Amino acid sequence: VDYFSHRFHVVALDFLGTGQSDRVEVWADQWWLQGAQQTAALIEHLGHERAILMGASGGAVAALLTAIHFPKKVQAVVADSFIEHGPPDQFRELVIADRAHRKPRQVEFWQAGHGADWEQVVDADTAMLVRFADQGADWFQGQLDQTQCPVLLIGSLRDELIPGAADQYCGMVKKIPDSRLYLHPQGGHPFMWSEPEVFRIVSDLFLRENCE
Repeated sequence: VDYFSHRFHVVALDFLGTGQSDRVEVWADQWWLQGAQQTAALIEHLGHERAILMGASGGAVAALLTAIHFPKKVQAVVADSFIEHGPPDQFRELVIADRAHRKPRQVEFWQAGHGADWEQVVDADTAMLVRFADQGADWFQGQLDQTQCPVLLIGSLRDELIPGAADQYCGMVKKIPDSRLYLHPQGGHPFMWSEPEVFRIVSDLFLRENCE
């Protein structure tokens, strides 16, 4: 936020149920689409016609869904560390394994992001992700080719949460009409936190070409 705010009006939002936003006991199965709706509403609430969206992991999914469903609201998207769809059984196992043993660093991260009731947030998120896996683990329902704005896909080839990252990203960049792709040999999940300097350099190049 500090880095990009030197050139842009930067806003970081907490989706409903997370961070400092109101809690939701049961997260909707279409949680990412609801995130897109919240994003579009926030852009309008702040009095802007369009925004550049930058998201990582689930935030990248929500950013692209905003561009697909609210094209007039989105100037460009930087989408970091995510996939189009995953094998449902593998996705479910990955979610359950990741949440089964809550490591000290994970707990520290969740506490910092959500506050004292972080367990309610994580439990609601986990339950939603398991239901999502049972429904097929497909975020975009074949709609990526409807994206109308410039898109930068960025990530790490060593992302521990994205098996076969190269194939996933190459498949997506073929579907998104005005897109470009940067994959880095180092880093983890999400890339913007594990390799911030590289993320900034690549994002800056994309933003200069498409948003200034």
